[in-house]
Formats: sequence, C-alpha cells, structure tokens
Amino acid sequence: MEIDGENTLQRKHSHYQNLDEVFIVQNEVYRGQQYSQIYFARLHMMRTILHSLIPHWKPHIPVVTILGLEEGKECVLVGTLYKHMKLKPGILDEYAKVRTVVPIVQPHNFMHADDYLVLEDESGRVKLEGAALVPSVYVTGVVAAFLGKESTAGSFLVQEILEAGLPPQIEKPLKLDDDKYVVFISGLSVGNSTSNPLQLQLLVDHITGHLGDEKEQRIAAEIVHVVIAGNSLEFSRGLFDGQNGLKDLSKLSEPFKELDIFLTQIAAGVSLDILPGPSDPANFSLPQQPLNRCLFPGSSVYNTFRSCTNPHSFELDRIRFLGTSGQNIDDLEKYSEAKDKLEFMERTLRWRHLAPTTPNTLGCYPFTDRDPFVIESSPHVYFVGNQDKYESRLVKGPEGQIARLITIPKFCETGVAVGLNLRNLECHALSFGTQFSL
Repeated sequence: MEIDGENTLQRKHSHYQNLDEVFIVQNEVYRGQQYSQIYFARLHMMRTILHSLIPHWKPHIPVVTILGLEEGKECVLVGTLYKHMKLKPGILDEYAKVRTVVPIVQPHNFMHADDYLVLEDESGRVKLEGAALVPSVYVTGVVAAFLGKESTAGSFLVQEILEAGLPPQIEKPLKLDDDKYVVFISGLSVGNSTSNPLQLQLLVDHITGHLGDEKEQRIAAEIVHVVIAGNSLEFSRGLFDGQNGLKDLSKLSEPFKELDIFLTQIAAGVSLDILPGPSDPANFSLPQQPLNRCLFPGSSVYNTFRSCTNPHSFELDRIRFLGTSGQNIDDLEKYSEAKDKLEFMERTLRWRHLAPTTPNTLGCYPFTDRDPFVIESSPHVYFVGNQDKYESRLVKGPEGQIARLITIPKFCETGVAVGLNLRNLECHALSFGTQFSL
C-alpha cells in the first residue's frame, strides 16, 4: 500500500511528469552485439540535424562523403570524431597495473600535445588538420560538420566547424505566480566513515520544515521537489574479501537502513527522485537503471518516492529538467580541457549529446537501433551531481533557448545542497555545518 505523503504538510504543489522512458533498458536482448550500431545510430540522427543546418551555414558548398573527397576542392564533411590520444590507457595498461609491484600513477587528464582528430563516416576516415581545429576541446564520439579542403598529404584542412547547437526547447511558462523550489543533493555517501549524520539530519529538517522559525518554515513549505543525484551509499572496501565475498552481511545492510530513515522523512512531506551513481548498488554502464525499491522499505511506501534512471529527465510545471550523477562530465574532464565543469556541460548541450564519450571510454549498454543520449529537446535546467563545488550559469541559444546549468557538490564533503526557484530559474547554495566555536 502506498501512502500519500504530500498531503501530510501544507505545501505548494507542482505538476510532475517523468520522462525517463528513453533511458529504460526494457525488452532488450543482448546477443553479443558490438558498439558499431550505437555509433551508426548516433551518426544517422545527428547527420539529419546537421544537414538541415548546413544550407543556412554554407548554402553553396557541396556536402560529400569522405570517400568523395577531391584534392583542393572546398566541401563540407559530416562525420563522427575519433580522438587519437598518446596517453589514453589501454587494456594492457590495466593488466600491467594489476601485475606490477609499484603502483602506476594515473594522471588526472590524458591530454597530450601530439593528440589529433580523425573524422569517420560509413565510407572511410580522414585525419583533420588546420588552425581552426582545437583537439583539446573535442572527444571521441562527437558528430559535427567541417568546412575545408583535402591536402596533398591526404588530410583534411579544416577552415570552419559547425556544431548542432542547442536543440529546440519546449515553451517555458510565461510566469509562475509563486516561488517554488527544487532542492538538489548528491554524494550523501551514507556508510562512509566521514559521513556526518547530524549534517544530513539538518538538511532533512530544513526540507521538512522542522528547522528554524516561522520564516524558515514558510520557505520550507515552498519546496515542491527534491532530487538526489547519485552516490547516496558508500561501502567500505573492508567489508569485501576478494576470496570469500562478504565478511559481515549485517554491516552491509546498515547504510541502507540509515539512508532509508532519511528518505522516509523527506518522502513523508515532499516528492523525491533518487538517481543511482557510481558507488550505488546499480548497474555500472549508462543508462543506470533505477535502484530497486525493496532497498528502501520505509520510503518506498510513499507515492512521493520515485526511484529513477541515471540520466534522469522530468518536467515540473512545464519546466524540463535533465541531469546525471556526474559520470558524463567527469569522463569529459579526463579526455578534454575546459576552464570549468560548466563549460563541459555547455559543450554537451551544443553537441546535442549527453555523454559523447560513450561507449569509447564511458561504459554504456550496446543499443542497436537508437542512441538514448542524443538530446532532442533542450532542458530548462541541466544538473550534474557529485562535483567538487557548486557552480551555476545561464546558457542562451540562438532561438531563445535558456538553460540553467548547475553542478551539485558532494554533500558528504561540502555540506552543500542547491536550491532552484522554478519562478525565475535562479539558484543558490544551501550550506549546513555542524562545527561549533567557543
């Protein structure tokens, strides 16, 4: 039996719609298929978009395949990028790491000055060169259009680049009458030795309206939704024995029970979405499927509790949200460069692909007829969890698209959550501390 949790408090309400169908791995049968099919599906979808943009970009330049290149003749190529990286680790490196006595130091970023880009389509591949091309910006898996000429050496000299740009966006409500807030949390890491239950309880009390004076409680009543973006649980490696499996089954269940107590308090008062993350008990490859509801016997009885996929997409009052638990942006940071995490996020929107490094360096399910990570509709709010610090920025598109980018810090390490006002898409940090000074 489900309990209606939203009616236990006098809160504002919002209309919620889950849009995770595209990320659900359902009725899929693995028959040993490889990843060429998801790359083909991606190229087919993105090429259709780019071909519709090229007449407005270079109307008099022919679009050819790589096999149809002619030396010195200006043309446009559309294809999938492959980034040749000198420092990119391979399977032999993984084997060496296991066998060696001295641990191999893993670099934070695998970029090298000798890296270069190759463009591929169904007909062939060609090396890209030219001053207009900056390899450090791109990663394997991005689909784009390139204006240039074939050189005498057989490479393609790039003069200009056309990316798909921000996708179309559903119309945002003109104006909401009242303030309504969504709270984003990630990296609770319940079970970690550094996790602070008091700090987490302060957050829960703030959300449920049990913290502060009447003014604070009025603000809490304006919270209409909570999103927990991955890494809610963390298990000590000491619990596992490589030879015999679990050492102590009872200790394994303790983090689940503790997390369920916190989630039950939230679900009793406000709707709640929880996404799996890298440290949670879910499948490794993207899209990660919802955490099993039986793990949360207390909170799952409320109809306000929703276990969702990672990536996760939903609408609140016609405002579209899209987000992940952070794997897509963390992987981009390893194989490309940017001034901050928000720039990586903006690139994924302009490339119209949520996780372009899948399946090359980021695991994903080998879909055969589609690529679920292609962004077909621009979100109004794009969030990424488990980052080092809170950052936010508004991104605008040529057709009036507006997207609020948010990086959600690890709560276990920072004690910071993020609040977003649906009325104006403004957001702010919510900091919770438990240190007292005499």
